[in-house]
Amino acid sequence: MAVQLDDAEIAVLLSEENPLPPNYRELVRTKSKTGHKERELEVTGANGSKFRIILRQSNFNPLDFSAILAYQPPKSSQLFRLRRYGKSHSHTNVLEKRTFYDFHIHKATARYQRESGLREDSFAEVTGRYADFQGALDCLLADCGFVLPINPQSSLLF
Repeated sequence: MAVQLDDAEIAVLLSEENPLPPNYRELVRTKSKTGHKERELEVTGANGSKFRIILRQSNFNPLDFSAILAYQPPKSSQLFRLRRYGKSHSHTNVLEKRTFYDFHIHKATARYQRESGLREDSFAEVTGRYADFQGALDCLLADCGFVLPINPQSSLLF
């Protein structure tokens, strides 16, 4: 059975402090695969919650990328996507019947889990806060409770 969370549970997870090690930039540096680059980093929050940062970017189109924060519930192998940052596709919020093609942030909501029959993060909002992969990752870290080290050992992903 699919994991379902209400909006209050989602908000608690998003606000949970997630300290990053000084070398976190090295740990999220993407590695080449067939046709794309990717990387995953597991993080344990201050309250013991298990999270995974999932990063993917096309080798052919620099605007085809995703920066995802997923939660792994206890005693489960499923991942619940709390946030997803990208632009690689046209997006439709099916309940609002609104389609757009722009940088956007997918957000897990109880309403979309309950009413749409789609994935938990099927709702998205247009954003002007980032214009590239690095900016999307920076927004994910800023929005989702991550505590950046005082002196990171590397400043760029690439």
